[in-house]
Amino acid sequence: MSGASVVLFDLDDTLFAHRAAVALAVTAHRHNLGGTLADADDTAEVERWRLLEELHYHRYLAGEVDYLAQRRARARDFVAPFDLDLADDAHADRWFDEYRIEYERSWALHDDAIPCLEQLRAEGRRIGIITNGDLAFQQSKVKRVGLAPLVERVIASGDLGVAKPDRRIFEHACQMFGVAPADAVYVGDRLATDAIGAAEAGLIGVWLDRPRAATDAQRELAAASAVLVIDSLEALPALLAGSQ
Repeated sequence: MSGASVVLFDLDDTLFAHRAAVALAVTAHRHNLGGTLADADDTAEVERWRLLEELHYHRYLAGEVDYLAQRRARARDFVAPFDLDLADDAHADRWFDEYRIEYERSWALHDDAIPCLEQLRAEGRRIGIITNGDLAFQQSKVKRVGLAPLVERVIASGDLGVAKPDRRIFEHACQMFGVAPADAVYVGDRLATDAIGAAEAGLIGVWLDRPRAATDAQRELAAASAVLVIDSLEALPALLAGSQ
């Protein structure tokens, strides 16, 4: 990692506090709708929505369904236990749009994001983002939460047609920056999708384990791929500086 000139980041749950925004949004949306949805347990319903997001969004990333179809599927599956009917696409779209309003109201960065990026830029390192998602939507997050002045490029799977951990998205990002993979670092909150995927493409992979929940097996996997592990972005500049 010595002399790495480009530092690339995942967006959701690495820089951007996606899980927190989702929890606030789905809870507010349920209570706005009232009835049996509002009476359900908040913690359980947040977890159920999170699992549906994992299921259907990854179907979209795999090319099984399009962007709108995965949104409709998430909405329909979520309300099914409450005997609500979202079979009509227009109704499903309206339900999800109302959720998205609450989601966007809750957008925020992790507290360590801006200080980390500012320090890296002060050291002369270039900053980019590689994200699995729709380019326009992810760029709207980047602009709204104040990342845009610090980020040189945003590379999104929805624009490129391949998603992490496919090595091609990492290689494409390096090409866009004009650097060899060995001269780039990639930081993300998912061990396999982000850190190991980057390492297998020739970048230095850094796994951000914010919950400090890494198991022995995960640490062994990380070590086998030469992936470094941190629990806060505060640790990243020193990690890079110490390796030179």
